[in-house]
Amino acid sequence: MIFVVGGAGYIGSHLVKELVKEKEVVVLDNLSTGHRWAVDERAVFVEGDLGNPDELDYIFSTYSVEAVIHFAANSLVGESVVDPMKYYANNVAATLTLLEAMKKYKVKNFIFSSTAATYGIPDVDIITEGTPTNPINPYGRSKRMVEQISGDYAGAYGLRYVVLRYFNAAGAYKTADIGEKHDPETHLIPIILQHLVGERESISVFGSDYKTPDGTCIRDYIHVTDLARAHILALDALLTGKKTTATYNLGNGLGYSVKEVIETCEKVTGKTANSVMAERREGDPARLVASSEKIFNELGWKAEYSLEEIITSAWKWHSKEK
Repeated sequence: MIFVVGGAGYIGSHLVKELVKEKEVVVLDNLSTGHRWAVDERAVFVEGDLGNPDELDYIFSTYSVEAVIHFAANSLVGESVVDPMKYYANNVAATLTLLEAMKKYKVKNFIFSSTAATYGIPDVDIITEGTPTNPINPYGRSKRMVEQISGDYAGAYGLRYVVLRYFNAAGAYKTADIGEKHDPETHLIPIILQHLVGERESISVFGSDYKTPDGTCIRDYIHVTDLARAHILALDALLTGKKTTATYNLGNGLGYSVKEVIETCEKVTGKTANSVMAERREGDPARLVASSEKIFNELGWKAEYSLEEIITSAWKWHSKEK
């Protein structure tokens, strides 16, 4: 049995949908940001909180758990700045509760959903796992802390773990029955598509004077199904002993500007966006693009979906959702 914490969320639910094809899965989610309808019916679902030891005891004592995949985190950068306690309590303290339960029940395999925010504002064009981590907000710091805690648990208690740092997850499942649904929505592609489907009057482009070819920020986008596949490869690596500890970036290695994303959304939908230029947001680097060479070399993973394919899948979901 694979225990997926936060499996009702956007990325977690896509992983569960793929994972149930070959494994038994139990999902724990408090539904604060996730959705019960997003959890595949083949998985066991438990509504509960990561920080509640009694609920964790129930799962570990009821099911024969061989690995834990952890998605349950608050992830809004702005909110983390105004309410850091929420982020350290849930993202760090509650994760410690989970790791203690794993230690209690002798579950050694752990996959942690981390983030590009651990790098802060790097001064390199392509980010590798060797790029220094320097998170600039409580969200990024909370994720980096759990990475460090995992390393300490590995050294002291024999935890076997894989950290997966992803950049901009996007897209929807191929059947369009699950996709990205946040409230509030803060991600570029769904914001553009919400606008094009008639739910927003316009979209804001934050900054047009960056040192990039068209003046707008460049980001690395990756399809959520590609992310799910990376988690399954990481799980197999842990369960077969191929890996005991590892950290990997997950990205496409290319990067697309805000203007390129808008233009691709227009191409896919056949609609014209009303783009409004706005001032830069504080802390927004000009370019964030990841190298995934390490995970390709070690686990054979690479991103398969193009930007147009990502947006096409997301558009099917948003069109259906409306």
